[in-house]
Amino acid sequence: MAKKENREGIALQCTECKNINYLTSKNKKNTEGKLEVKKYCSKCNRTTAHKERKAN
Repeated sequence: MAKKENREGIALQCTECKNINYLTSKNKKNTEGKLEVKKYCSKCNRTTAHKERKAN
């Protein structure tokens, strides 16, 4: 099985309405900066930029 030592849980938050829509993980070693992805926001009803935020 794969090791999960370098993985970190993150939440993706919409930049327009500040709604947290997605929970995922990223590799701390390979991705040093903040993650920003275009995803669908159900509150805005369109595709918007989502930025990384720490998962609780």
